[in-house]
Amino acid sequence: MDGKFEVYKDKAGKFRYRLRSANGKTIMVGQGYSSKAACLKGIASVKKNSQKASNFQVYQNKSGGYSFRLIAPENKEIIGTGQSYTSSSGCRKGVASVSKKNARAAKIVDVD
Repeated sequence: MDGKFEVYKDKAGKFRYRLRSANGKTIMVGQGYSSKAACLKGIASVKKNSQKASNFQVYQNKSGGYSFRLIAPENKEIIGTGQSYTSSSGCRKGVASVSKKNARAAKIVDVD
C-alpha cells in the first residue's frame, strides 16, 4: 500500500491535506486553503518539490524535538510541515519517507 494525501475541511472551513504513510501515520500536513482547488495545487507542489532534498529544512521545534518544513523554491513559501520527532535522525527519516516513498505516488482521497 502506498501513502495517500487526505483532503479535508477543518473546523474553520479551510481545506487542508495530510500526507499519511503506508502504515497510516501522518507524516506531513499542509496549511489551510480557501478552496479545494488551491489545496490540490498545494499537493501538486508537494509532489514536485519533495523530490529535491534541498527543499527540506530540518529544525529544532519549541518543544525540543525536531521537525521539518518543505519549502517551495520559487517563492520560499512553506508548503508542508512534518510531525515532531525526538531526534534529528528520526526527523531525517521522516523527510526520506516523504521524498523517497510517499509523496510522489500518493493517491489523493477526500475525507469527511
